[in-house]
Amino acid sequence: MAKRIGLFILTNFLIMITITMIIRLLNLDKLIFAQGINLGALAVFCLVWGFTGAIISLFLSKTMVKMSMGVQEIDGRGEFSGLYRTVQRLSSSAGIPMPEVGVYHSPEVNAFATGPSKSNALVAVSTGLLNQMNENEVEAVLGHEIAHVANGDMVTLTLIQGVVNSFGMFLARIIGFLAGIAFGKSDDENSGPNFIIQYIVTIIFDIIFSILGTMVVAYFSRMREYRADLGGAKYAGRNNMIAALERLRKYSSVVDERGASVASLKISNREGFLSLFSTHPPLEDRIRALQSASIK
Repeated sequence: MAKRIGLFILTNFLIMITITMIIRLLNLDKLIFAQGINLGALAVFCLVWGFTGAIISLFLSKTMVKMSMGVQEIDGRGEFSGLYRTVQRLSSSAGIPMPEVGVYHSPEVNAFATGPSKSNALVAVSTGLLNQMNENEVEAVLGHEIAHVANGDMVTLTLIQGVVNSFGMFLARIIGFLAGIAFGKSDDENSGPNFIIQYIVTIIFDIIFSILGTMVVAYFSRMREYRADLGGAKYAGRNNMIAALERLRKYSSVVDERGASVASLKISNREGFLSLFSTHPPLEDRIRALQSASIK
């Protein structure tokens, strides 16, 4: 379930660093700061580029997940026809268009939904999940993922990521500009800050703020998980959803090495500082919340 967010955040991070380098190569920073700091122009500049990075990440999310996890799309025929029909029925219950359905080979007990819109979504499950869960539990997990699509969670997180990107870019460029002023003028400039120092400091703080921003996006992701659990309970039954979460807790230590780069973002019961980067709440908390929730 966490792969869609983990890869989205990682893709966004790489895109934002690339954007920073492009801005520098095109000397766009010099144009913004040519006459000192114009906070209005800088804010617009950062909003445009910050949301550009997040939107690109959103539209690449489905392709990136398919490529990185080797997702094979299925239809209503063959070995996984029952899985396809279950997604079809749940999608109809949720009132959304039928998403693409895929299976990927992995020992992890995992599933995810991703895509730029309700009409262009992908729901995929691992072979590990299909092997370890019974039919009712699989249906509950699929209901959870369908709820993510119906709730527009990827779009919501994209908007949050865009705000985080913009805010981080804004602060990084102000800090970079001030550092350039503090270290004096460039040798090849008659006025203004030292653009070499400004660039180095800016990219350092772009990275720092991207990491800090990940915690903000992860927090909102955790909140959306509780809502998706309610959706899974609504579509497949509370007891089935709780049973699926219990099963996930039992097998949460099984790790697919292909996902090692986003291991901190997977379903787990991480504690301490690392929990701030987790896109999912502890499974015990999710179970307790579901047990006490009112299902409408």
